[in-house]
Amino acid sequence: MDQSTALRLHEAMLLTRLTEERLVKLFRQGKTLGSVYRSLGQEATACATALALGPEDMVAPLIRNLGSMLVRGVRPEEVFLQYLGRATSPTGGRDHNNHFGGIERGIVATTSMLGALIPVMAGVALSFRQRGERRVAMTWIGDGGSSTGAFYEGLNFAVVQRLPLIVVGEANGFAFSTPPERQMAGRMSARAQGAFTLTVDGNDAAAVYAAAAQARQVCLDGKGPVFLVCETFRLSGHAEHDDQRYVDPALLETWREKDPLPRFEAWMAQRRWSPDPGLHERLVADLAAAGERALAAPWPDPSTLEDGVFARP
Repeated sequence: MDQSTALRLHEAMLLTRLTEERLVKLFRQGKTLGSVYRSLGQEATACATALALGPEDMVAPLIRNLGSMLVRGVRPEEVFLQYLGRATSPTGGRDHNNHFGGIERGIVATTSMLGALIPVMAGVALSFRQRGERRVAMTWIGDGGSSTGAFYEGLNFAVVQRLPLIVVGEANGFAFSTPPERQMAGRMSARAQGAFTLTVDGNDAAAVYAAAAQARQVCLDGKGPVFLVCETFRLSGHAEHDDQRYVDPALLETWREKDPLPRFEAWMAQRRWSPDPGLHERLVADLAAAGERALAAPWPDPSTLEDGVFARP
């Protein structure tokens, strides 16, 4: 990783964390429609994997992969508008959180049906091969999602067809409130079904980036798919309405000491690569302004409720 890439990765991780902190404030003020699903402690897995891709590649994020969307060009204001259900949000107030995409940005929209995006992205990868395009598809899955039928069916299809698909397994400690040993036998990497498998410290942003770049090259060489397992931990509850009381406080503290953001900052400092000293304050100010603009945005017109749902005469 060169200095320019490191600075981009650091800013993406910091922006992800600060955007989610702003969303938490809006949630606690009762202004978001529904809960907020944070990636606290996992920012490296979403940001570094997405950053390792080329602009021509496609991603399909999950609910905790906001960082990948920011890397692909989504603006925090769009995220705020979405959570607030405003008319000018990417879905016109018809959906919530990060359930939106944009093919022009290389983003297939998020869905709440865990595992369902793996068959979809296997199809996207198949289309690349059929058209003779050197492109890669990427999606993510968590501990619990890797127990779904869609995960096995989609990854199995990709393995049989040798498709250029990267499935990033975020082994983040809990499937909602269920620890991995209560819902899977062995480690997450054992579920690869014959895919080229890489396992990496998911809190080491530089290592995640290197592994993702390797995974992309494996796919471009026709040796995919790749199951890239990032061993990390979710430092917040499943969502803001979850107080995480099922987690041993000592375990949480152990993982707080492995926080990927300060860890990556220390890695950069060893190389004397310093981010803009005013970056944090600038991002905080920009996000506060974006949040205020989103709050001032109009609500959807109720008369448009059926638009895009039912065909018009």
